[in-house]
Amino acid sequence: MAEATANGAAAVAAGGDRKAAFLQIYVQLKEDLLRDPAFDYTDESREWIEKMLDYNVPGGKLNRGISVIDSYKLLKQGNQLTDTEFFLGGVLGWCIEWLQAYFLVLDDIMDNSVTRRGQPCWFRVPKVGLIATNDGILMRNHIPRMLKKYFKGKPYYVDLLDLFNEVEFQTASGQLLDLITTHEGEQNLSKYNITVYNRIVQYKTAYYSFYLPVACALLLAGKNLGNFLEVKDILIQMGTYFQIQDDYLDCFGHPDVIGKIGTDIQDFKCSWLVVQALGLANESQLKILSDNYGKTDPACVEKVKRLYKDLNLEKLFAEYERTSYGKLISSIEAQPGKEVQHVLKSFLEKIYKRQK
Repeated sequence: MAEATANGAAAVAAGGDRKAAFLQIYVQLKEDLLRDPAFDYTDESREWIEKMLDYNVPGGKLNRGISVIDSYKLLKQGNQLTDTEFFLGGVLGWCIEWLQAYFLVLDDIMDNSVTRRGQPCWFRVPKVGLIATNDGILMRNHIPRMLKKYFKGKPYYVDLLDLFNEVEFQTASGQLLDLITTHEGEQNLSKYNITVYNRIVQYKTAYYSFYLPVACALLLAGKNLGNFLEVKDILIQMGTYFQIQDDYLDCFGHPDVIGKIGTDIQDFKCSWLVVQALGLANESQLKILSDNYGKTDPACVEKVKRLYKDLNLEKLFAEYERTSYGKLISSIEAQPGKEVQHVLKSFLEKIYKRQK
């Protein structure tokens, strides 16, 4: 069955529809998990898992997952992947999408969020509630099941397990930094500065969103990750840029476009915007921030947004985006391998001046 899926997915991809080909692999992996011999599923539990996976895993842009396949192809100097190579790249891509889904389901509960990807958060779906917590744990446990089925016996199998375990640990630790900085004790804006912000972003977002897909592709291509530490640093910088875009869009993006209602102001998030505002505001403006940041009242949220506009944070972000792009391009072009340069540039082009 997996061989047939590999052939079918690669054929669809050859026709130009990478996303459709990638989604074919999702169907195969879901079927594998629903028939995992390690657990004796009831009809009801199998139906729940299928509904839960369909709701949470394939609904995003899938950029992280598809980028494993794209990066693998570029590392092969643009040569067409074989059916098996395409399929294995897709499996690792879906492992990242599973990791993302698991993080988001639990993150939405912790943040008490309302919508995700244009629909109610999973825990807000009728009859789900806090069962979503266990669903997140299940999705996390699906990843090693998939890795074992398709990569056990390969020379890089242990490296893959170590990679996913380490990146998950880094991401969960970044989430902890975010939560205790945001929620511990009384709300205190004096804790927020660019050093704190960068540390949270690096660990919470950059490792799994940017480094992990490329690291997977490097392992598939038979590379030693220890030889690509500068590449790792560039990807972490790119991840920081990506999160700053996210913070900007949370406030200034349209919910219909970004797929969620931004709540960073209400949640007292240590966002790039509030860190910049704290550095630019005068005494009266700092009082407006202190009085209104972290409040759920729409009038308070609007006062913060108006202050951001008064401080010209939209213009500041545009300047940050321009200079960051230039620095990243310079760092990328300093890398010795053209294939690696192409991988890094492909990532940067996907996110530069994005609107969602």
